[in-house]
Amino acid sequence: MLPQSIDQTAALLEAQQYFADRETATVLYLALRMQRPLFLEGEPGVGKTALARAIADALGTRLLRLQCYEGLDASSALYEWDYPRQIMALRLAEARGERPDAQSLYHDDFLLKRPLLESLLPDPAAPGIPRVLLIDEIDRADEPFEAFLLEVLSEYQVSIPEIGVVRAEQPPLIIVTSNRTREVHDALKRRCLYQWMGYPQRERELQIVAARASEAAAALQHQAIDFIHRLRGIDLFKSPGIAEAIDWCRALAALGVSELDPQSVRDTLGVLLKYQDDLARVDGPTVAELLASRAPGV
Repeated sequence: MLPQSIDQTAALLEAQQYFADRETATVLYLALRMQRPLFLEGEPGVGKTALARAIADALGTRLLRLQCYEGLDASSALYEWDYPRQIMALRLAEARGERPDAQSLYHDDFLLKRPLLESLLPDPAAPGIPRVLLIDEIDRADEPFEAFLLEVLSEYQVSIPEIGVVRAEQPPLIIVTSNRTREVHDALKRRCLYQWMGYPQRERELQIVAARASEAAAALQHQAIDFIHRLRGIDLFKSPGIAEAIDWCRALAALGVSELDPQSVRDTLGVLLKYQDDLARVDGPTVAELLASRAPGV
């Protein structure tokens, strides 16, 4: 059943251990209510992909994910024909003395559905529930692929030359994400509701870590989140995201750490920071200074 309010949307996400702020819950509710695609932009690791996964689980439907990359084309995203099976069917027909026409070779039995096409078709396991399609990291794809997506985002349909137009009976919930490695064209953004996703506030991040890294003691979770929030104030190439915060608390708990100290931080910095320059920037004196500092807002 679809949520009937913003509060119900937030509650559905929280049941999946996704703690959305009011703005994110609102725009997701509107995307479902208005049947509009949702464009999520922000730094890596702030929960854009996790939001799509959480709402799919909350609605009881399988998440269809299209991971974008340079060179991605329509056939990889939409459909392909099963040429080996078509050739086999053709030879069997010839062996029977038949002359198959194009219609017998280009139909659903030989169609390999990719995420875009599958999202437009009803989900037999969840009737009445919109499919959830995640178009992940659109900024990694080429601009021509953006142009190809416009028909899907605006009309919820695609054109297959051999079959014709396939239009969704029930529009899917399409979530497009971008890490902003390049600007996405305005034509794509205009077709979507938009939400910028930043790093969460301290209390919300503590909620997330408490749910996802419960093996770490509560005191350690507080210390870790305070340290991460101060760490994000340093000029780093890539600040640690929520996923790194969860992994770090789990790593500290696995090592039996009950309280942060300079040695435990230095030993596990590779869980938080993924670039050598950042690891060099956060040296021993910097770690000691961050540990000695007060948490923001405390």
